[in-house]
Amino acid sequence: MRTDKIYSLSKVLQEEGILFCYSGYMTEDVLLSIGKAIKEKLMLENADKSVIRGIFSIFVEEMQNVIRYSGQMESKVSANSMLELRFGILSVGRKQLANDQESFFVACGNMVSPTDAQRLKTNLDHIQALDAQELKTLYKQTLKGKSPEGSKGAGVGFIDIARKSKRGFEYDFIDISTDRTFFSITAYA
Repeated sequence: MRTDKIYSLSKVLQEEGILFCYSGYMTEDVLLSIGKAIKEKLMLENADKSVIRGIFSIFVEEMQNVIRYSGQMESKVSANSMLELRFGILSVGRKQLANDQESFFVACGNMVSPTDAQRLKTNLDHIQALDAQELKTLYKQTLKGKSPEGSKGAGVGFIDIARKSKRGFEYDFIDISTDRTFFSITAYA
């Protein structure tokens, strides 16, 4: 990549308040390493400990979403195992809100199928419509129930993001082609 392009990217990240950004293949090891770096950066920023915990929880859920579900992946089957790497982008930053307060945010994006995009939209619309008590109830019910179809976990990731997002979350989709949609979610701590 040319220096002028790297500099332009750096300026855009600064203008958007990005403190940390990672774009690439994600694994549990990458999650742990980036998580440590984010915690240390937030401590240097003198962020409140409860804010750091909230940001870290959101970060983990968003990163695990990419690791488990990104539609942009490479895989290889060997005699004893299956190696899978999934691609996404994640950033942590700080944003000035309309009420002149600052908020930290965690933003994440990855490719999904159009079918998954519709399922996600329905699920996220439902979660956004719930208040704190309803989110708590849904969280407990989901943990006690069966994992949702196609889920590689307990199905509580987005519910947990909503619970930890003190200032809510937003999401969007961009249709890339007939079989690829880019999904992004930004949660504010």
